[in-house]
Amino acid sequence: MIIEGQQREDTIVYEVEEKDDQQVVKEILKKRLQVSSRLLSKLKKNESIFLNNHYVKYHELVKSGDVIKISMKEEPSQFEEEAIPFSVIYEDVDIIVVNKQPGIVTHPTKSHPTGTIANAAQYYLNRKEINCRIRFVNRLDMDTSGLLIIAKNPYAHHVLSEQMQQDQVEKKYIAFVEGVIEKDFDTIIQPIYRPTFESIKRVVDERGQKSITKYRVLERYKKATMVEVQLLTGRTHQIRVHMTHLGHPLIGDSLYGTTSTFIHRQALHSNYLKFLQPRYREVVEIKGDLPEDLKQLQYQLKE
Repeated sequence: MIIEGQQREDTIVYEVEEKDDQQVVKEILKKRLQVSSRLLSKLKKNESIFLNNHYVKYHELVKSGDVIKISMKEEPSQFEEEAIPFSVIYEDVDIIVVNKQPGIVTHPTKSHPTGTIANAAQYYLNRKEINCRIRFVNRLDMDTSGLLIIAKNPYAHHVLSEQMQQDQVEKKYIAFVEGVIEKDFDTIIQPIYRPTFESIKRVVDERGQKSITKYRVLERYKKATMVEVQLLTGRTHQIRVHMTHLGHPLIGDSLYGTTSTFIHRQALHSNYLKFLQPRYREVVEIKGDLPEDLKQLQYQLKE
């Protein structure tokens, strides 16, 4: 049982329940807290597991009422802090969820060493005096806006990454596509393939990975459609590839379709996430508003 008042970003405190009496620390951590073998090894190496405030190795027997504490203190990230708009719409002891604006890279790269969400996160965390490494659970393309999850500790990152890999995180997007889609809803089951190692663009090809996308029409316009898209798998460019395959590329998507006079990026926004909070296992459901450029696009398409 998680002890509510003693939780911190870098510390998990767990009270052993009667049903786990006479088990070893290792089994409690793996079964009740879903601590990975990799993280267990790291905790053991750093002597970061405590039983009733005393350091123990993870084969120690426990009894009901014992308190296990995991310390996850580590060197914080050293990104250059920048006062970039950083729209936090959810935060708890383990994670931060931001509504990312379009036109900004998530993580520094050679071509974008600064001016990223990571730099904005560093500024935000420094102001709150939270020392942690910045770990992104999901990524969004530079020109895709929407919900990004940042883990504050390796435990939260591992648990949520596992949920992502097992397709247990519900992810929905709003997309504006070219042309009028006739069906009110449908499921696209088409494999996605990367033709060459150097290729940025993906294609539908039988050699690719199984990919599943559900969509439903929200609004129809004269020459476009607004759809809600749900990803049941998580492939690179999945929505962009599948909608192009249907003959309805995203408005403004120069890679898979054409440029637009209405918007200077692909009209795609990650607006919904549903997952289990890593530590407490409670359902977290988050919705993110459309950014201004997509609101303006919607207005123009209605005219």
